[in-house]
Amino acid sequence: MIFYTADLHFHYKPFLPGRPFASVEEMDEAMIRLWNETVTDEDTVYVVGDVGYNGGYVPGDALGRLQGRKHLIRGNHDTGFENAPKLFDYFETVTDFNEIDDGETHILLCHYPILYRKRGYMIHGHLHQARGPEYDILRQMPRMLNAGVDVNFYRPVTLAQLVENNRAFYSGENDALIPPPPPRRREGEGLLPGKPDFRPLPTRPDSEEN
Repeated sequence: MIFYTADLHFHYKPFLPGRPFASVEEMDEAMIRLWNETVTDEDTVYVVGDVGYNGGYVPGDALGRLQGRKHLIRGNHDTGFENAPKLFDYFETVTDFNEIDDGETHILLCHYPILYRKRGYMIHGHLHQARGPEYDILRQMPRMLNAGVDVNFYRPVTLAQLVENNRAFYSGENDALIPPPPPRRREGEGLLPGKPDFRPLPTRPDSEEN
C-alpha cells in the first residue's frame, strides 16, 4: 500500500504552539507511534518534505524507527543538512520532484504546491494548517492535496484518506479539530535564514560518482 505525509519537523520546537503536544519529545514519540501503527515494512511512504529542521543534521534517531519503504521529496527544511548523504540510510530515493502512479491514478509530488487541475492529483506539503490567501485558492482546486501531518492527524495516509481529509479541511468541516496555528516568531534555532540554505541533491554514498 502507498501512503503520503509531509511536514513532520522532528525535534522542531517552534511548531509546538500549533500542535496538540506539550513538548518536542511528546510530539516526536506520537508521530513515530502513529506512523508505525499505520505503516508496515511492506508499505511505501512518500514524504513530501520537511522531515526535520534547519539544525544542520538529518534526524536519523527518529527516521530510523519508522517502518516502510520511504521516499523523500525534499522541502525547504531538508536542503541544508550538513550530513545530507545520511538521508540515504533511511530513504530509497531523495528528489526535489517526483511523479508516480498510485494504482490507476497519476500523482505529482513536490513540497511546494504547484497549480494543477487535470488528471490525477498534485500532492504537496509546506502550508501546514494555515488559513492564508493560499487556503482560499486551494479550496477551489480539489486536485491539489495537502499531505502535511497538521491536516492529516499526524500519521501517513492513503490517497483516499488524503482526498477526504483535504475535503474536510477546505470545507471547514474540520475547523474545530484543526484550528489555525498561532502567529509564529521568526527568530531562533532552526528558523530559516533570510537567504534559504539550498544545496544540490546529495549523492548516494555508494554511487559510482563518489
